[in-house]
Amino acid sequence: MVELRTFAYIDRLQPQFAGYLGTNMRGYLPVVGMAATFIEIAPGMMINQVADAACKAAFVQPGFMIVERSFGILEFHSKAQADVQYAGEAALKRLGTAFEEKIRPKVLASDIIHKVNDYHAQVINVNRLASLLIAGQDLYIMEVVPAAYIVLAANEAEKSAQITLVDVRVFGAVGRLYLSGRESDVERAAKAAETAIANVVGREE
Repeated sequence: MVELRTFAYIDRLQPQFAGYLGTNMRGYLPVVGMAATFIEIAPGMMINQVADAACKAAFVQPGFMIVERSFGILEFHSKAQADVQYAGEAALKRLGTAFEEKIRPKVLASDIIHKVNDYHAQVINVNRLASLLIAGQDLYIMEVVPAAYIVLAANEAEKSAQITLVDVRVFGAVGRLYLSGRESDVERAAKAAETAIANVVGREE
């Protein structure tokens, strides 16, 4: 039986988030303004059925497909929102599940650190996947499960304020987001990220 862990639709990829995706993908690269869907399921190998259904149903391009020990995750995107939505519906139909059956995400951590220390910034920068964290800025960190829902938080945070996207971890046991900027901007971005996660409806895991 397939478990639908994440179904996350993004209507318009923001510049930094789109750039992050393109830098860290091995498939077809998305660009700013495209619509995208992220689907995470268990067992992992069934993600191949998701890719097959989505790519055959509409003109969408897969950015990445990852098969982990327990979970599988697929991202696909298009300039046409309707194509992305139709491909998502086809994927759910192939899996024999419904949109409402996805897991409702939980926030494990949501914190703001004011005026980050120089050495703290350096240890974060060593492992970051996006932009550099500058010492003295405020830092917002978020952790959610299932992991793929972090994409909603990252994209909505960037929509809401002038922030720097420092790191995003989309797959694994948890999803993680690091962003930085001025105090007022980081506070607005944090609120937008938390709201994006809180607005997702689904079943309890």
